[in-house]
Amino acid sequence: MSPRFSGLLVSAMVLLTQFLSVTGDSNIGVCYGLNGDNLPSPTDVINLYKSSQIGNLRLYQPYPEVLEALRGSGLAVAIGPLNNDIPNLAADQNAANAWVNTNIVPYKDDVDFKWITIGNEVIPGPLASSVPGAMNNILNALATAGLQVMVTTVVSGSALGASYPPSAGAFSSDTVPTMTGVAAILAQQGAPLMANLYPYFAYASDPTHISADYALFASSTPVVIDAGLDYYNLFDAMVDAFNSALEKINFGNVNIAVAETGWPTVGNEPYTSVQNAQTYNKNLMNHVTQSGSPKKPEYIMTVFYFEMFNEDLKPSAVEQNFGFFYPTMQPVYPFW
Repeated sequence: MSPRFSGLLVSAMVLLTQFLSVTGDSNIGVCYGLNGDNLPSPTDVINLYKSSQIGNLRLYQPYPEVLEALRGSGLAVAIGPLNNDIPNLAADQNAANAWVNTNIVPYKDDVDFKWITIGNEVIPGPLASSVPGAMNNILNALATAGLQVMVTTVVSGSALGASYPPSAGAFSSDTVPTMTGVAAILAQQGAPLMANLYPYFAYASDPTHISADYALFASSTPVVIDAGLDYYNLFDAMVDAFNSALEKINFGNVNIAVAETGWPTVGNEPYTSVQNAQTYNKNLMNHVTQSGSPKKPEYIMTVFYFEMFNEDLKPSAVEQNFGFFYPTMQPVYPFW
């Protein structure tokens, strides 16, 4: 190796190390909700993401003040329209063009838009049939603007008519046509289907049949063996239920990303606690940064934690207490 090449290699490694130290694990993000009346300024929040080495941020709607604060931050951003806007975006290409030109184009040189999410848990539901059309129109608008951003949607477990064991995962009959259209768009882009996955809710609703160890990534032996695959944790089982559902509509090549997951600290004791939240989130981090699910072990998923702050305007104590930070920006428990 020549001295000149060696020097270039060392410089590249130094730059890579510096980059990783800023962005943290590239597949990990945190949702930034604003349902609170005492939250920090967007500038302070973005600085907190950076100082915490959180590389990805998910927004539920395009807040201009947050987008301004994101300029030059280096954070990869997931963002989407309000659910109620979806029918109009599907029906009118001009409406999709206007949404992109208002909320994406003005920031395109300074904000790293990586995902546009058309709908948060609207499949199944009355808005579901509009999702594929809205996705297509937003893709057309992005292409017209000369932008390449992955367009997807976010579904919940209710999109599955069957999900246990994982190999039984299947979309409910009323969602199959919509999900087939969505999956075709995702496959064309090489984009993932996003899902909100919460082992906490499954465990808290049925602790007789779901153990804490299975929900918290603490099992040392397989809890479920299904189709020749070993499941040590409920999170993997949930992911692979969606993978199985995609296979059943002939889109097994579409991967899963996790748009929300987390564990609340207060509101439903003994299932909610600081210890359980810290255990789940740390064990999840260790798992998803190293390997995929049993069906796709080599695929490292993008995962967004829910959420950055405790938000006092959420409707219940449980929902108000998923945050890593209090509105004072003090940590609820050590994590980042």
